[in-house]
This record gives sequence, C-alpha cells and structure tokens, in this order.
Amino acid sequence: MGMKRRSLLGRIAVVGAAGVAGSALTLPGTAQAAAWKKRLTGADLDTNSRWRVAGTDLGIPYVLENGSIGYLFGDTFDTPWPEGPPLPNDWRSPVMLRSAVHPGAAGGVVFDSAARVAGNGRAPEVMHNGHNGIGIDGLWEVTVIPNDGISFPETGRQLISYMSIENWNSAGPAGPHWKSRYAGIAYSDNGNDFIRTPLKWFNTPDNKDPFQMWTMQRDGDWVYVFSVRSGRQDGPMMLRRVRWDRLFYPESYEGWGWNGSNWGWGRPCSPILNGRFGEPSVRRLADGTWVMSYLNCATGNIVTRTATGPDQAWTPEKIQVTSWQEPGLYGGFIHPWSSRKANDLHLLVSKWTRTPDGRSTAYHVSQFVGTV
Repeated sequence: MGMKRRSLLGRIAVVGAAGVAGSALTLPGTAQAAAWKKRLTGADLDTNSRWRVAGTDLGIPYVLENGSIGYLFGDTFDTPWPEGPPLPNDWRSPVMLRSAVHPGAAGGVVFDSAARVAGNGRAPEVMHNGHNGIGIDGLWEVTVIPNDGISFPETGRQLISYMSIENWNSAGPAGPHWKSRYAGIAYSDNGNDFIRTPLKWFNTPDNKDPFQMWTMQRDGDWVYVFSVRSGRQDGPMMLRRVRWDRLFYPESYEGWGWNGSNWGWGRPCSPILNGRFGEPSVRRLADGTWVMSYLNCATGNIVTRTATGPDQAWTPEKIQVTSWQEPGLYGGFIHPWSSRKANDLHLLVSKWTRTPDGRSTAYHVSQFVGTV
C-alpha cells in the first residue's frame, strides 16, 4: 500500500481557512481545552493480543442498534505501524471494535468485543476491500476507509459510509492530496458482515467533489449528512438530509442551500463553512446540542463548534487538541455519549509520526477529554 495518506500532516501550511462563522488562529503555547486520557490501540495493548489490532487509526464511534458503541478503524495491521516489520502484516480495513463502557468512566474506553469475532481472535475487515486491487463492480482501489456509522433500532440495520481510495498522492494546487474514487454506503443486518451497495457518489477528476468524507447524525425522521472533499484540501462543507428509511435513494437527499435571500431545504447545496477540513465528525448530544469537530489543516489543531440545530449557525472554532500536544494528529471523532458537562467531551484522536526519511514512530488512536 502507499504511505502517502498522512504525508501532509508534517508540513501543514498556514493558509486561509475562514468559514461562515470565522476561524480561530493558534500560536505555540496557546492553552488547549482537551487533555490526553489514554492510548486505546497499539501493539503493546490488548487490542493486539486479543484481536490483532495493533497499528491502526480513526476509531470512529457510533451508537449500535443494541445501544452500545461501535468503533470503526481504518487501515489496520498486526504490527505497530503500516510498514512493519515484519511483512506481510495482516492489512485490513475497516475493522470494528465494540464497547459498552462509558468513555467518562475512570478507566476510559475499554473494548469488549470485535465485529465478526466470537470472543478473542483475529478481527477481520467488516466489508470487501480491494487492497491495491479490484473493489466492487470491477473498480480498482487502494483501500476502503470508513467515514462514519449509523444504526436504526427499528430494523436492526447498521450503515457505514466509506471512501474507496483511488490514490494517496494526487497532484493538487497546494501539493499532493489523497483522492477518493467515490463515497459509498455499506449495510449490515447482523451487526458484523457489511455489504457494499452499488451506490456511489463519484469524485470529480480534479478531486473537488464536496460529498466524499461524510459524517451522519439522525434526528427524528431525518439523517443529516455533513460532507467535505477528500484529501484534507481547501473547500466547502456541505449539508444534506434524507429520511432515515431513504438513505439508499440518492434522489431523496435534500440540499441545504442559500438562494440569495434565505436558506432552505430542497435546494442545491451551499457551503455552510469553508476551510481546509480534515475528517468531520458531527454528533447531537442528549440535551439537543449539536457538536462538530474536525482537524483544521491550516492551523494543525482539532477544533469543535456547536449549534442549536444542524441547519443553524455554528459557533467559532474552539481549540481542543493542538499539534504541539499530539504531533502528527488527525481525526478527532466525537463520542456520542459526550455531554455539555465540564470534561465530558470525548474525542478519538489518531497519531501518525515519522522520521524525516519516512519511517513510522507511532500509529495509533488515543482518547482525549475536553469540554464543549
């Protein structure tokens, strides 16, 4: 596999990233709001000894149909980092671990099972992955990266939005950006085996499609989908919604748009924010507060915003984790059991650090705790 996905992390350029609600700038020494709590994955932890999940990233948490939490990991290995040694190192993606433990417990997140495994044993990937080969419908892909998950207690079904990666090093005006071929949806009716549907939201040849990296949150009958371009490049964040039972029908997705006078649904999408976004994560907290997080790739910080609804104004960025605090950081996925209480925002943060000649020194996921 290519090792270019995170190449931009060590050389983040300071470029304009002002959104609709503005953008915070950070200087060295700025106080961060979130604190490291524990490392969740690694070759030295039970994620490896129990399920052979050693080096991995993302850890996107979402509520399962039974009320516990699933955590979706991206490219996963049984070695500390992607390049080994040794090789081969059991490359898989996506992989899911699960937990019923509240992240605010004294010991933080503790995993209790893995998808497609009865007890302990190797955790396989939960859907087909071409692995530098043929994906679905005869299309070549480097790998399959999860975007987010969602479940529906009415049917017991789970959905995963994902990207089929075309390459990790696509030419762009500001340097290389990784490029998805398309965004897709996979589903499972048993909570373990996910089937990739034929649905595809294709990227554009210039890698500018803003519907590639999705995060999904249900509220009532609607699922709200926030999305950005692949590759952590400058661009808009878009908002769509679809009835929860119509996710497989692209014509049912409604855009949130500005017509020159006002905002409304059922229109072509207008940017709700502009910036250089990493993977977005949006969750509705129990009290109705909407929280958004992402890596601001212009400043190198994981930030959050809040709103009273998905189609309401978002507050300015609040810095949660800085690159001085966690070098090589990305992700920053919001645990759905977070709350507005002090020190009850729980973020899953990835780290991938490397030496100047490209050798990995860390590749894992940690839990950070902050305040909305």
